[in-house]
Amino acid sequence: MRNKVSVVGSGNVGATAAHWIASKELADVVLIDILEGIPQGKGLDLLQAMPIEKRDSHITGTNDYKDTANSDIVVITAGIPRKPGMSRDDLLNTNYNIMKSVVTEVVKYSPNCILIIVSNPLDAMAQTAYKLSGFPRNRVIGMAGVLDSARFRTFIADELQVSVENVTAFVLGGHGDTMVPLPRYSTVAGIPITELIEPSRLAAIVQRTRDGGAEIVKYLKTGSAFYAPSAAATEMVEAILKDKKKILPCAAYLDGEYGIKGLYVGVPVKLGSKGIEQIIQIKLTADEQAALNKSAEAVKELVGVIGV
Repeated sequence: MRNKVSVVGSGNVGATAAHWIASKELADVVLIDILEGIPQGKGLDLLQAMPIEKRDSHITGTNDYKDTANSDIVVITAGIPRKPGMSRDDLLNTNYNIMKSVVTEVVKYSPNCILIIVSNPLDAMAQTAYKLSGFPRNRVIGMAGVLDSARFRTFIADELQVSVENVTAFVLGGHGDTMVPLPRYSTVAGIPITELIEPSRLAAIVQRTRDGGAEIVKYLKTGSAFYAPSAAATEMVEAILKDKKKILPCAAYLDGEYGIKGLYVGVPVKLGSKGIEQIIQIKLTADEQAALNKSAEAVKELVGVIGV
């Protein structure tokens, strides 16, 4: 039986995630959107690339959730970006309603799937999907930490002029201004970066990581990042489908871990065929724990607005 992954939303993030998944031959892909013609066109275009890539992945574009039936994983990228004059609460409520309709359909056709949430505001949307789906917490995962740590790793590798393969970096907390990059747990070939980068430079790299998405938005002006976010979601898909037991930073529903209860917050988890198979608890300094608590409070504020 071939793996099946459905991607909800055929914008830049969704379509590029479909591209990565198909080109890695991880699964057959269903690209779904409410816009007529867009997922069909992008799906067919991607399908026609497969002979060139020498991949037998099948890609279907559709507007009908029936085509997503029996998906192993559903990646949800649907939602609107914040527009001029729109408050954060307006964005939150609009995307809450989109998530509500998407999750209802997904659960109807793929009751045993694993959900990977990419829609923003990430942590609040993951919490929404968890509450609305009725799935156990191991099967609803937010994509944030993989992206944020990839940005951190990029900047570290660039600073030290070393291979990105040598760099391991951890970022905890919510996806946004309150994220918590952890230099103490970040290494280059096993050497802590605190031994290799002077404090002032390291502080600048940490801040650039926090501003990673905003920096790209500033350049693009009318859009936001999509190559790295979709690659991050694909790494999670691969870890699950191949049962890799890979430890990655993801948004997970915490039930007392790290002293946080009842909220989605970014922490290191072990990803395998069951989704989140373990939440890894690492020792934090008082400052790191305080920063994580502050991040959790920001998430709590958002979920309070939409009542999840």
